Amino acid sequence: MKIAVAGCSGRMGRTLVEAINQASGVELGAATVRAGSNLLSVDVGELVGVGTLGVTTVDDLAKATADFDLLIDFTNPETSEYNLEVCRAAGKKIVIGTTGFSENQKQKITDASQDIAVVFAPNMAIGVNLSFKLIELAAQIIGEDADIEIIEAHHRNKVDAPSGTAIKMGEIVAEQLGRTLEECAVYGREGVTGARDRKTIGFETIRAGDIVGDHTVLFAAAGERIEITHKSSNRSIYGTGSVRAAKWLADKQNGLFDMQDVLGLK
Repeated sequence: MKIAVAGCSGRMGRTLVEAINQASGVELGAATVRAGSNLLSVDVGELVGVGTLGVTTVDDLAKATADFDLLIDFTNPETSEYNLEVCRAAGKKIVIGTTGFSENQKQKITDASQDIAVVFAPNMAIGVNLSFKLIELAAQIIGEDADIEIIEAHHRNKVDAPSGTAIKMGEIVAEQLGRTLEECAVYGREGVTGARDRKTIGFETIRAGDIVGDHTVLFAAAGERIEITHKSSNRSIYGTGSVRAAKWLADKQNGLFDMQDVLGLK
């Protein structure tokens, strides 16, 4: 399978190129950089520091559709939306790890999955997705009797808050409790807020330094607390998970999937 990487000069883009280079059964087919970049037409392997790969960067995915079977995209909602349409028109599969999509953009992903195979997940790390399953179980057993808070921390350059992973955790809890996150989420507190409403799910966001990604879901009941925590120390876990998702899509023609599907956790 030949894989394209969107935004290969960024932190995640470089991580993805390295993961593809180290994996068996896949190879880099194409890679993009933003329009006007001084890294245009550069060998991607030399850019990332893994040696010459014979693949040079392009500034538009549409110029390289003959060179890949599947795209991995961790860019931004607007770029991912464009790349999704390119893949849909060309019949290419896609793995989307971008977060911060609007509801309209999410619907476009769903629509595209009627024609192409899509893995769309807020977090590609295998450990995070195992945590999702544990959170689901905890919510089923103790959720009605606990105050639930979600605490997440990322590096200072992350632009969306709370993280897509934190939102997903909240959605899992809310679904198990028969609620919707829109009606019960509380994003931060300030001033005299009064007693806590048991029905709410609280979110606290930290942006500091070079934190790769920490997430904790706290279930605080009378006399005991359960904390389900995942901490990322290296971005390589997202690259490894993304390549695993890409391989899993190899025999899929169309459909919308997430990492729970990829890992067989559903």
